[in-house]
Amino acid sequence: MNSATDLDDLSPEQLRALAAQLIEQVSESKRELHYRQTRIDQLTHEISVLKRLQFGKRSEQLNIEQASLLDETISADIAAIEIELDQLHSNPSRDKQRQQPKRTQLPPQLPRTDVHHEPDSAVCQCGCERVRIGEDVSEKLDYTPGVFTVERHIRGKWTCRNCETLIQAPVAPHVIDKGIPTAGLLAHVLVAKYGDHLPLYRQERIFERAGLAIAQSTLGAWVGVCGVRLQPLVDALREQILRQDVLHADETPVQMLSPGKGKTHRAYLWAWATTQYSPLRAVVYEFTDSRAGEHARAFLGDWQGKLVCDDFKGYKAGFRQGVTEIGCAAHARRKFFDLHANHQSEIAGQALKYFATLYEIEDEAAALDPDSRRALRRARSRLVMDALHEWMSAQRRLVPEGSAIAKALDYSLNRWEALTRYLDDGHVPMCNNWVENQIRPWATGRKNWLFAGSLRAGERAAAIMSLLRSAQLNGHDPYVYLKDVLTRLPTHRAADIDALLPHLWKPYASAL
Repeated sequence: MNSATDLDDLSPEQLRALAAQLIEQVSESKRELHYRQTRIDQLTHEISVLKRLQFGKRSEQLNIEQASLLDETISADIAAIEIELDQLHSNPSRDKQRQQPKRTQLPPQLPRTDVHHEPDSAVCQCGCERVRIGEDVSEKLDYTPGVFTVERHIRGKWTCRNCETLIQAPVAPHVIDKGIPTAGLLAHVLVAKYGDHLPLYRQERIFERAGLAIAQSTLGAWVGVCGVRLQPLVDALREQILRQDVLHADETPVQMLSPGKGKTHRAYLWAWATTQYSPLRAVVYEFTDSRAGEHARAFLGDWQGKLVCDDFKGYKAGFRQGVTEIGCAAHARRKFFDLHANHQSEIAGQALKYFATLYEIEDEAAALDPDSRRALRRARSRLVMDALHEWMSAQRRLVPEGSAIAKALDYSLNRWEALTRYLDDGHVPMCNNWVENQIRPWATGRKNWLFAGSLRAGERAAAIMSLLRSAQLNGHDPYVYLKDVLTRLPTHRAADIDALLPHLWKPYASAL
């Protein structure tokens, strides 16, 4: 309402409705302010703890390499929290208030490339010709394997002597505002850390050999900021895969350091992937501090599709809420394989022959469309599965209760309905091997980085590796993809974030 007269024209019912609306708006604002302040307090406490760890005495339980890994985690976590705090604070001038370390000049011997930024026209809006009166120069550090170069961004200053106006090309936005790294250097650091599993202290040594030692703490800060900036892409990727009718799921343990204690405990990495038959090629990793089933339920939300997984009880609640369980033939086969390999069990050897026949049929089915794949399975695989079930049931009556072979037989017989559902749906895979292959990079990484330095570090690794691995599944070079995304992200519309996802991404010509 614009005036008291307008209010006078309202009926008592309309006035009460308006008052209720205003009260609701005030309450919503109070809730938002309370949430923001609570989150700010949580992050402020977290950053103070990390800074005490960063500058306090190191635990003697950590060796030199472990301490280096902890240092890079702390630097990345602090940078990530600072970015989140900046987003929560309504006053952007806080950036200027925070004390920043003085940046040293880039070494003069590094090769330099000038990138000029000038106005589109030298003609002033008053009609006069502008005159160039100077320039501002900022330097960005770029890197190609083994070679540092410097981009000199030169922004000419142009003035109109008639109306005395000064114009200058705007500063190009970057993922790290006012930072020295180009998108190419950031992409290299991220791919080396999360794709090639090179801890930052090793990258620092490699960079030193190339002519410039970048402090591990600086690299850690870059990684932390990039993790926050890239998170919206991972969130969008998760939404995309949850639109699929069939998904794979698997989990693997990862050691996580408890900061300040010098000890590790078992955390878990979950992998959620589309199938090899899906037109959408994607995997989303999730890092959690335990293997509790609540993490699976939180990820899936209200999704109700067909989930290919092992017999882990953490998925069971979803099956009671509309998710259809698809059993994994590879897990069933593995029970018999272990017995045959370790104890030369004849019964296990016979079971392996049945599974070999089923996998031979699947090799043929892989090249078919879903309808033809289902027809092939019904015609051939079902006969093998029926024979296998009859044979297993007969053997189960003969073997001793509690024996290893009895347990192997029970695993398949108790899950028979889930193991045979793939026969009636050409979109469903026979086993979970596809997602297990997506977890292998983590198994390689564990040998290099030993542990996740914190829950935040694990979540950040899961997010970035989701993008890198999904890029690979879609045939992209992870470095080329990430460099282009980091270049475009600062000016990209949030509503169009899907265009930067690996399966939809189309690079600019300059990114090739």
